[in-house]
Amino acid sequence: MEKSKSTVSIASIERDTGLSKDTLRVWERRYGFPQPERDAFGERAYSQIEFEKLRVIRRLMDFGHRPGRLALLSMAELLSMGESPSMAGVSDDDESHAEIQNHLDLIQAHDIEGLRRSLGQAHARLGLAAFVMDVVAPLNVLVGQAWACGELDIFKEHLYTECVQRLLRNAIHGIPAPAISSTPRVMLTTFPNEVHGLGLLMAETMFTLGGCACLPLGTQTPVPDIARAAMAYKADIVALSFTTSINANAAFSGLIELRQILPESIDIWVGGSCPSLQRRNAPKVQKIGKLSEINTQIECWHATH
Repeated sequence: MEKSKSTVSIASIERDTGLSKDTLRVWERRYGFPQPERDAFGERAYSQIEFEKLRVIRRLMDFGHRPGRLALLSMAELLSMGESPSMAGVSDDDESHAEIQNHLDLIQAHDIEGLRRSLGQAHARLGLAAFVMDVVAPLNVLVGQAWACGELDIFKEHLYTECVQRLLRNAIHGIPAPAISSTPRVMLTTFPNEVHGLGLLMAETMFTLGGCACLPLGTQTPVPDIARAAMAYKADIVALSFTTSINANAAFSGLIELRQILPESIDIWVGGSCPSLQRRNAPKVQKIGKLSEINTQIECWHATH
């Protein structure tokens, strides 16, 4: 009984890290890590140390690190990779750095009301587009890095995400709806197993500011349903967000399938933090490297339609 309490099931690992059971089994064969024991039912049982290491590896993958290299490193080496959260993407001035750090301090202090006020003030001062690109985007990175090096509990990250999502949804609702006839209709969603929706909401914000009529489906929509919805709602663009929580090969094959079943009149635009998808090119799929590129792509869409 004591042994079962000290181990973590493969289902729990999958749920809490976002790493699929298939991925864990492949790593076990390919890299020799993790090395689970077997419980009384013959199922894989992982030690708490392995669970914590997998948790850190999963987060470091969000920043583009390859799992094959990470699996060979010690826990101390992994933690050292996230010890110094970078201010990359933050405006190069002391005031911007201090503001971002203040938001992070409020998250660490469990001061959710203070965080809401602080983010709301930044939004009011900067405007919505600059707020998303210059505050939320770099803050997302810092929050992820703090989680990766064990300085931030997952519940704090979740509260931060909910806080930003609420603010962005309220801001989007306050933007006057565009005339449907004169704008592209953009359907936003993710593939199955892609549970992260904050990046999708940030993209929706930029599309809305760009004068698009947005049709958000939320996360985890099966590929055939994306196609049916896009045709039913007469979408001009299907926008998809990918993080490293999704298997890159599955995502790539899903894009090929979606492109085959969608009419060519409907564009597919993809973005997010998944480095593999940024390196690979799916036929007739437009990649968006940064949120700031969305407005340029909208202008190109207007020019060709």
